[in-house]
Amino acid sequence: MFQETNIAVFAGSGGYTFAERMCRFMYRKLGSSQVIKFSDGNIFVRINESVRDRNVYLVQPIGTNPNDEFVEILFFVDALKRSNALSVTLVMPYFGYAKGDKKDEPRVSIRARVCAESMELAGCDRFITMDLHSPQVQGFFKNPMDHLYAMPMLCEMAKRRYDLSNAVIVSPDAGFTKQARKFAAWLNLPLAIGDKQRFDHSENAQILEVLGHVDGKDCLITDDFTTSGGTLVNVAHALKKRGARSVRAMLSHNIVSKQGVELINSSPIDTVLSTDTIFNPNIVGQEKFKTISVAPMFAETIIRYYNSQSINDMFTALPENIVQAGLDMANS
Repeated sequence: MFQETNIAVFAGSGGYTFAERMCRFMYRKLGSSQVIKFSDGNIFVRINESVRDRNVYLVQPIGTNPNDEFVEILFFVDALKRSNALSVTLVMPYFGYAKGDKKDEPRVSIRARVCAESMELAGCDRFITMDLHSPQVQGFFKNPMDHLYAMPMLCEMAKRRYDLSNAVIVSPDAGFTKQARKFAAWLNLPLAIGDKQRFDHSENAQILEVLGHVDGKDCLITDDFTTSGGTLVNVAHALKKRGARSVRAMLSHNIVSKQGVELINSSPIDTVLSTDTIFNPNIVGQEKFKTISVAPMFAETIIRYYNSQSINDMFTALPENIVQAGLDMANS
């Protein structure tokens, strides 16, 4: 049992369930707070207990309601700092604005950098997040960041639920190949790569070719997230066209839209396995969508931080108690 008494865990409106799961793993009580959204759109937050001289962890993804969730973070951090919290660590399981990581067109904002600077100016001392869209986004943050990976938990779930004797890992594009290789190495499977090209901001991409042997194979597509479902479905059709026996997908984050759910439900994809970094009501009750909790990984990160233990060790051999807790909290 985690004995550290000088910490407190609070949650924004988008992170309440995730924070409760973290607290359950640490045998702690979630702190009391309040969020009110007024009829004119203004947001009000309040901490309902003392945080003086305590190390506070605020749990809030920037996910399906990104603008309100981002503003809540700024207001919560300001409230905590004005209440004399010793430190404030933002536990941000999903950072939606990480997609805005570069100026690749004229007259556009580097949104990830704007968010990073704003959160640090508000008073964030440290960050814990998972599978940033581009790892170099960490460079936008001046303060320390623990960057976690969903890969070990997804792989352990796949080993327990699927027959992988004839499987192959598939990267949907060249950009995700490096991470897909880690999935393949963890599961001791071969790798195939989709040749994807995106022509606009429509969230859909064209699959031009598949590099690797997929004929007669059970294909596991890996990616960091999906919104429209378009890339996953296009890759699935390309794999089936090339003789794949079955197609499943594994995602670090699932922010798929209602239209995306419908598209995937009518596609050759058998299941989509993802984590609970955000709560997405669009996938609730959908047979093809399965979720495993990574809240224990975030909780374990905090425990290891206070016990001066290696966090990196989790990504070489994930402890069984974390895997089992994630399975217990999953919707199967």
